Amino acid sequence: MEVFEPWRLILAAVLAGFLHFQVLCTSDVAPNYTFMQEATKAPAVAYYDYIIIGGGTAGCPLAATLSQNFRVLLLERGGSPYGNQNITNLATFTNTLTDKSPTSPAQSFVSEDGVVNTRARVLGGGTCLNAGFYTHADPEFVQKAGLDLDLVNRSYRWVEKVMVFEPQLRQWQSAVRDGLLEVGVLPYNGYTFEHIYGTKVGGTIFDKDNHRHTAADLLQYANPSGLTVLLYATVHRILFKTKGQSKTAAHGVIFKDGAGNEHRAYLSKETDKGSMGEIIVSAGALGSPQLLILSGIGPAQHLKSLGIKVLLDQPWVGQGMADNPLNVIVVPSPSPVEISLAQQVGITRLGTYIEAISGIDFVRFFGLTTPTNETTPETTKSALETIERLQNAGMIGEKTIGPVSTGYLKLRNRNPDDNPMVTFNYFKEPEDLQRCINGMKIIEGVIKSKAFSNFRYPNDTVETLLNMTQNLVKNIQPQRSNASTFESLEQYCKDTVVTIWHYHGGCQVGRVVDHQYRVLGVDSLRVIDGSTFIDSPGTNPQATLMMLGRYMGIKMRNERLGRYDLD
Repeated sequence: MEVFEPWRLILAAVLAGFLHFQVLCTSDVAPNYTFMQEATKAPAVAYYDYIIIGGGTAGCPLAATLSQNFRVLLLERGGSPYGNQNITNLATFTNTLTDKSPTSPAQSFVSEDGVVNTRARVLGGGTCLNAGFYTHADPEFVQKAGLDLDLVNRSYRWVEKVMVFEPQLRQWQSAVRDGLLEVGVLPYNGYTFEHIYGTKVGGTIFDKDNHRHTAADLLQYANPSGLTVLLYATVHRILFKTKGQSKTAAHGVIFKDGAGNEHRAYLSKETDKGSMGEIIVSAGALGSPQLLILSGIGPAQHLKSLGIKVLLDQPWVGQGMADNPLNVIVVPSPSPVEISLAQQVGITRLGTYIEAISGIDFVRFFGLTTPTNETTPETTKSALETIERLQNAGMIGEKTIGPVSTGYLKLRNRNPDDNPMVTFNYFKEPEDLQRCINGMKIIEGVIKSKAFSNFRYPNDTVETLLNMTQNLVKNIQPQRSNASTFESLEQYCKDTVVTIWHYHGGCQVGRVVDHQYRVLGVDSLRVIDGSTFIDSPGTNPQATLMMLGRYMGIKMRNERLGRYDLD
């Protein structure tokens, strides 16, 4: 008979605790990426089959795919997401977005419309900053893009094996779901990645322990001997050479490391793997048109005003900039709410998507501060009451599809670290404004619904909540003198528009690049990211961008090697 020994129980408990800790911290700890290092360690000159500029949502899967057969350099201007608790933990979602430090993963900017916004500056791109919602593109988007549906679906699955999970809806999210169904956003489609009219639960890149997974995780698919990832590597210019008499081709880049040292990377000459490789710009909707302009591709007059030699007069670079408007209603709750980001969506037939979040640090999110002694007693009382009410609250928002309204991007100067000037022209087109009004009416219905009644104070009318939210949103755009008082849904949409970080355009398909994402007018240069989009692909673009990186990696590999397989 075996004698029970207490030390075994203690050892088992310690071991179980250790394993549990390991599981919890899996996404916090840097994987063994032997190919990743800071750019200060890079040689002054090096040669590769492919050079990818931007290690973001599309750049990471593209690099991982191409590295299986070629030597690939991935240049990322930011650092690693691993080990950064603000990125990996759901509860600290707002911390990264409000980090204003010079090396913050979230580089803030303000559009010329006066709307505060953010662009990613980290390996993994926007997947390190967003609310985590994962859903496929609208089938119409795929059809218009001329993509191979079989390869599209294979590419989605390739992403989903690594970093997509089914969320568990708790009290707040369940009430919003039931409220959407009650007001007629039907049918209920359950848990699905597909873009279908009605209410559905989508995927999330947060695992069961509320730890974020990012596009950087897709680099585990890479061939370590075929990939070099350089962090804090800011590309200043793409280099070109002339083919024959007039045709130009990209053949290298100039980049600087975190210490300001200059490096050059060039494409290798033709090998037994086919023709010379390519440079792919995946720097995002602001970064990609910015880099083309810095390299001499853009509107000639704008290039000359910056003292940049005109390589190619391309008037469409920087045009078609669009940001899907987001308008919200904040709802303080008498019942406890969970910390949750986007987990479900109401896909309406009225040109709007309805999503919700809850339990985050709304005080930090809206930039509220504790009143000082200089404020009046009335102001102090009101501010403290608002801060108190936001301690247990949720937010329901509508994203306008499209949008129809577009603007443009221009450079302030020749410094690639500086944000360009961008104008989105929110609600310039009446169709977008009407869609916002439609969405706000649906949100009003959800808030008034029986299903949602436990999460709204009885004395809080919808107008009360609209007034409170109107006071919370602090854009820099010109305000009406009575902008803190609700007037109409039309005016509310204009006064409280914020970003959902789904901006796109600037290097659009058919204008700047062809349907294979090759830059028109030059050889060996492509743009593969959200800057090529005419419209946002659906409720959230991150799944489509990761799919596109994988998709184009396979297409480019097959084209160069003369293969036709889809994996």
